[in-house]
Amino acid sequence: MGAPIGPHRQFPSGAAYAEALQHTQLCFRHPELRAAKPELTNLGLPRAISGAFASVFSLTSVVSGQRYAVKCFTRYIPDQAVRYQAISSQLGRLDPHGLSQPWKLGFEYIPDAIRVGSDLFPVLKMDWVEAVTLSTWLDNHHADSQAVDRLATRFVELATDLTAHGIAHGDLQHGNLLVAADGTFRLVDYDGMYVPALAGHGGTERGHRNYQSPARDNDDFGADLDRFSTWVIFLALKAVASDPALWNRLHEPSGEFLLLTEEDFKSPSTSTNLLTLLSHPDHTVSGLADHVRSLSYQPLDALPSLAPAVPAQAGATSAADSTVRSASARSAATGALPGWMSDHLTTSTAEETPAGITGSACFRGRRAADVITAVLLALALAACVLLTLAHALIPLGTGLVPVVFAGLVSLFARRRRPEPKASRTALADLRSRLRQLDEPEKAAAKLRKERARLDTSEANRKVGLPHERQKLTDRSNQERKSVEETKAKTLREIDRKIMGLDSDLQTALAKALSAHQAAFVRDYMSHRLIAQSKPHGIGVTLTERLAAAGIRTAADFTGYRVIQNSPYNSTGAQLVLRGGGRVNVHGIGEAKAKALDSWRLAVRDSAVRAQPTRLSTAEQRSIRHDFTLRRAALADQRKVAERIAENEHAQVRQRLEAGQARLAREDAAANADAQQKRQEFSRRAVLLQQNASRYEALRGSLDEAQRLSHGLTYGRYLRFLYTGR
Repeated sequence: MGAPIGPHRQFPSGAAYAEALQHTQLCFRHPELRAAKPELTNLGLPRAISGAFASVFSLTSVVSGQRYAVKCFTRYIPDQAVRYQAISSQLGRLDPHGLSQPWKLGFEYIPDAIRVGSDLFPVLKMDWVEAVTLSTWLDNHHADSQAVDRLATRFVELATDLTAHGIAHGDLQHGNLLVAADGTFRLVDYDGMYVPALAGHGGTERGHRNYQSPARDNDDFGADLDRFSTWVIFLALKAVASDPALWNRLHEPSGEFLLLTEEDFKSPSTSTNLLTLLSHPDHTVSGLADHVRSLSYQPLDALPSLAPAVPAQAGATSAADSTVRSASARSAATGALPGWMSDHLTTSTAEETPAGITGSACFRGRRAADVITAVLLALALAACVLLTLAHALIPLGTGLVPVVFAGLVSLFARRRRPEPKASRTALADLRSRLRQLDEPEKAAAKLRKERARLDTSEANRKVGLPHERQKLTDRSNQERKSVEETKAKTLREIDRKIMGLDSDLQTALAKALSAHQAAFVRDYMSHRLIAQSKPHGIGVTLTERLAAAGIRTAADFTGYRVIQNSPYNSTGAQLVLRGGGRVNVHGIGEAKAKALDSWRLAVRDSAVRAQPTRLSTAEQRSIRHDFTLRRAALADQRKVAERIAENEHAQVRQRLEAGQARLAREDAAANADAQQKRQEFSRRAVLLQQNASRYEALRGSLDEAQRLSHGLTYGRYLRFLYTGR
């Protein structure tokens, strides 16, 4: 036995299954699959049709000669055996003669059926069907409008079958709807199918994204799973049947959709394909498109079912299409409310016809006042005749007085009759009701304008949103650039100082050594006394005079200057003191000054030769320590500059994220508002349809009431007076 199946068990890949299927006599345990012949590629390998969670192989049994589609799973599916058992039981109970077409395929779930490596894995063995996918069929037949329309009817019948038995396929899409040669559907891929026995289980997949409502979640699982996808597919079929050019215009070759994609459902206001369908001159197409657009905003459990709304019979479907077209003609601006929704409208012409309006215009039941009026009219006519005959005795016009009087009485009596009174009341009531309703065409035009304004506003907003986001990004990039430039400038200055520290250190060491040597020379020379050294020609007397002038050592003067003694027209000499001053020492002429300075220079040369040539270790350590501190300070400055730049970058990111979050909130709020408005438009469209039906019923009742009112003439009343009819 293989390892137990669980969420943590690794299933083989499609390639691993293909490798195992090269030896079907070894990998299969099922007698009908053992040694079965797989369909091969040009390379001689088993041909796989790979999907998201499985690979399907075509195998022909050597036992029965029957061809099967064998599905090998590449992912763990919770409660897989339980689900397939429930699905198999449900489909097995369906009477094939009670179905609109042979859409269900026989299948068998076989646990531990195929060995891959050392483990056994389940497979699904399904009957093979010679058919093509819906999209492939449309590629080949979209130009045949009648064939596509028949297929749309077949699809409605298929949806009706599923709904009638509480079944939802879960992933209705072009790849799972196969069209056989006789133009009927076959359903494949039952992995996500819902049957009543699975109530309470969770979903295993979300279905193909281009056929599902944006509101569907992976956990959704129930009889209403197919409602959105059936409308999407039905819209595509009816649109192509109406206008075959739409297939090549809106469908992409090998595209994973028919006419609409996930983005069309998520952002209908910016959808080019949906706009094409909404603006189509065929009101059936535009009406269905508007209906699908309204469904994309609604919760999954609130979606209407296609099956009850569109009758399954071909004649009924045609009648439904006629209803769509007539409703669209009355209210095209409202998005042409589909005719198949008219079943939900409860407006009754009888309710709109007030009491008192009958099917014929006549007076019924003579009253005493009618009898008296008849008698008065007869007497008045007789009197008029007699008076006319006697015109010689009385004025001629006098004979008309009784007739006029009787006529006024009859007019009053007619007005008091219940029939004219009821007619007047009914007419006033109908006119009052009509005034309370908006004229359908005007109301529809108003709704169309409001919807167009919303679509334009949303389209402009959607176009402007990327620009706003780009502005935020550009501003953020500019701020980051400025931070980086400031940081780079600061770091360059700090690095320049750090790089100059070595040179500065050597300069400082040289200056310290130079200062130390100068101090040594000064100290050396300050200890060399003139009195002790007795320079050439400098005796005791001159030594005392020099001392009196402040010159006792070689360090007390720096040289001499020759001067001209004007009075005696001779040359003399002045000694230059260490502080820069000059003194005349009696007895020190140019020769003695020169001898004295030569002695000083000799002493200085001796000092230079004896001066130290390097600083002591302690002195060097002290200077180097200062530079170490300076280097550390500069390193700290560098870190501070980097931290400042990092903080500024963080602030820039925060501002960008805050701006993006603000735009996202505004976009979400605008989307929610637009969605709410579109839902309101859909509600108003339904209300407009109801009101249009009421308006037409009231209009018809008013026309009938006016016809009946016109039938209650004075002449008919006179006939009623004397004949009772």
